[in-house]
Parts: sequence; C-alpha cells; structure tokens
Amino acid sequence: MTNHHSLIGIFDSGVGGLSMLQHIRADLPGESLLYVADSGHAPYGNKPGDFIVRRSFAITRFLLEQGAKAVVVACNTATAAAIAQLRAHFSIPIIGIEPALKPAVATTRSGVVGILATGNTVRSDKFAALLDQHGQRARVIVQPCPGLADCVEQGDLHGPHCQLLLTRYLQPLLSEGVDTLVLGCTHYPFLIPEIQRLAGPAVTILDPSPAVARQLHRRLEAAGLLTEHCVAGTVDYFTSGPLEPTAEVMARLLGHSLKLEILPEHVHHDIPQPSIHTLDAGFAQSAVGGARPIA
Repeated sequence: MTNHHSLIGIFDSGVGGLSMLQHIRADLPGESLLYVADSGHAPYGNKPGDFIVRRSFAITRFLLEQGAKAVVVACNTATAAAIAQLRAHFSIPIIGIEPALKPAVATTRSGVVGILATGNTVRSDKFAALLDQHGQRARVIVQPCPGLADCVEQGDLHGPHCQLLLTRYLQPLLSEGVDTLVLGCTHYPFLIPEIQRLAGPAVTILDPSPAVARQLHRRLEAAGLLTEHCVAGTVDYFTSGPLEPTAEVMARLLGHSLKLEILPEHVHHDIPQPSIHTLDAGFAQSAVGGARPIA
C-alpha cells in the first residue's frame, strides 16, 4: 500500500464513483488513488440518513488509515447526508459532489432544466438549499430515478430494464420542454450514451465530475499537498460487496482489468457511530412519487 499521507481516497455507495475516478485520474495523473465501492450496502439512495452517515465515517476512517491526504465523497447521496459532519470531524480536505444546477440554469435556452437523482438526494436539506440558491432563474423539474443506479451497479447499461427506466424517467421531462439535463448521481454518467440517444442531440447533459476533479486539484495545490513527481500514481480498489461480480462490473465500466480487494472485516460490517449526530432533517424515508416541478 502507498506511503502515509500520499494518496487520495475516493468512495461511493458502489461503482458509480468510478466516473469521478476517471476524471481525477486524468486531471491528477501523478496522484495515487484508493477507491472504495461500498457495494455490500448499495444503493444509498433508499437508505436512512443515519445509516449513510455511519458508512461514510467508517470508510473515511479506513481511507485515513491507508494514508489518505484528501477524501472525495463521489456520491451525491452521501455528500448530502454526511459531508458537513465529515468536514467537522476530520482535518484533511474532503471534497463532495452536488448536482450541477448553477451551470444548468446558465446553459438552458428553453428555461426548463431537468434533474435526474436518487430519492434521498432530492429529499435532502442540502439539495433544497441548492434549489433555493440557483433554481429561481429557470423552471427546474426534479425526477427521482429509483432503480437506475442499480442498473449501473449490475453492469446493465443497455438492457431492456435499463431502457424502460430511462424512458419512464426522461419522458415527463422532455414533454415539459427540458433542454438541459443534470446528472444528480455519479452512477448516471455511465448511461450518458443511452440518455443522449433517448433525449436527442438538442438536449445538453451536465456531469459535475470534471468540476469536482478541478476543485480537488485546487484544494491540494492550496494546501501544498500536490504530488511533485511525474511518475504515474497507483490505483487500488476495495469493495464491501461480492468480489468477483463487482470486479467484473468495475472492469467493464473502466475498460480494463483491475485487482479488487475486500474491505477489512471491521470496515465491512462495523458501522460505528460518529461523534456528531446532527442529521439532515430532509432525509425522510417516505417514497417520492414522479417528477415534481420546483417553482
């Protein structure tokens, strides 16, 4: 494993954060990365907020034990649920992700923006604040997408079930005149070719991952934590899920083979309570229905 305080930790509820890892790898090729797919507890999008916070703390502690100098929460749901508490508890840079609503509002020509996201993301206080801050200059329609992250988690990017879900979630948005789509889950970039095919070339699709990679670069530079040498960094992969099927899906998404390890037992099963208990009040467990417009 890499030396102490010399790697960047990245985690997601599953394999979706690999879309983020690809951008970080391209932007910071000299940095060593450690990716954790919490596939044994995926998806986070339908889990209680306190559970997501506990998983986020357990994985962040593991990443620190491995020598992380910064952590990227490559999951919209975990960012919404846990990022404030993680930042309050740990002193290293912790970078989160949120739907790219601000650039979407600036980009739209029709004045109608659609957001594809998980139920927990759209129910969170953090998401409500984002809408309040940037959603006044356009009509924003929020579409929860139950089951869509699961398709990516299973490596099903083109099958009939995935097509059915995409059609079901995109149709209400397109019928309302949406011309800009925001991807509010890191699993969804792997579906961009299918989303673009169904939505048509006139619809702009926004993935916030490149902006997160740039923010990570800025934070490391400001803290004097950038790796100086020009040798390509290593990438290590861990999961809490079943080893062989997870490795197979990850290799398919990344386009190359990889070595995947199981998380240590205490990280895999133990979900210790964080010392800070303030949870997002917006994390209700009630189901969200269809797309809903935000005035």
